[in-house]
Amino acid sequence: MQQHSILQRFIAKPEFGPLVLLVLELVVFWSLNPSFLSPQNIGNTLAFTVELGLIALAMTLLMTSGEFDLSVGSVFGFSAVLMWTLFNAGLVSLEIAFLIAIAVSMVIGYVNGWFVTRLNIPSFLVTLGMLLVVRGTALYVTDGFPQRTWSAEGSWLASALVGSVTIGGLRLYMSVVWFVLAAIGTHYLLTQTKAGNWIQASGGNPNAARARGVNVSRTKVALFMFSSAMAALAGIISSIRTSAANPNSGTGYELEVIAMVVIGGTVLTGGRGTIIGTVIGIFILRIMRNGIVMIGVPGLAYNIFIGAIILGMMALHSWLERRHNAGT
Repeated sequence: MQQHSILQRFIAKPEFGPLVLLVLELVVFWSLNPSFLSPQNIGNTLAFTVELGLIALAMTLLMTSGEFDLSVGSVFGFSAVLMWTLFNAGLVSLEIAFLIAIAVSMVIGYVNGWFVTRLNIPSFLVTLGMLLVVRGTALYVTDGFPQRTWSAEGSWLASALVGSVTIGGLRLYMSVVWFVLAAIGTHYLLTQTKAGNWIQASGGNPNAARARGVNVSRTKVALFMFSSAMAALAGIISSIRTSAANPNSGTGYELEVIAMVVIGGTVLTGGRGTIIGTVIGIFILRIMRNGIVMIGVPGLAYNIFIGAIILGMMALHSWLERRHNAGT
């Protein structure tokens, strides 16, 4: 009876559905193309997955608080452009340029949070406007041309962010380490700390949270700043790894990141989020993108699969929630 109860609780968890889907993906793609689980393909998949994953982890916290950020894709491209523009012009060292880019991204996040909390403008409209401002700035500064990045070779900062090691044919970048640390840190923050309770309370019932002494506005502003900072870090890591700082980088990433978070089980309306579910959602979408190419499906069909997954996972989450509330 007790084992049955434990199984019921596990099935009712928001991470259960995504986990089943992830396992099915791995089995199907591997059975159709054994090269899918080759060390080279795993290494290539991980390299980009964890960069986008850094943004998704921060977005999970922000969406749990009842907000979301559409400007992360443009910050992803802009921050790398800003860092390399400052460095290539000889104005500052690469390390200082990196700190400036992160600081500017946090200012962008602060502005987003200020408009949302002080002026009570929906985060959808605020961050949509910021998306256009930041992307337009990146294009204007660069005239639409990528910035050169190859002069970073040998830099300790580049090695710390994107250094790699090859183990038995599997090439792992340092970005994997940063992603793992960020996942552990955000999971601990959300589930084991007072700040995590504030985040969930801010999204679940802001008025009740304020009545209990939670500074909802400050919490949300801090999360907007964290979201922008993680997007900037991901963009800089990507620019070093690919040797390209393109002002158009990150286009469309905001929607894919939100899809990762929602598929993982975080509630769009706020109040409940799961970092473990987000990690699973990250790998579901990135493995899907890689897998359909590996088995010969046209890459342009990717959005069809993603849309179907989102609809299916939302239906599954709704069904599990109803069963859980009904006590079955």
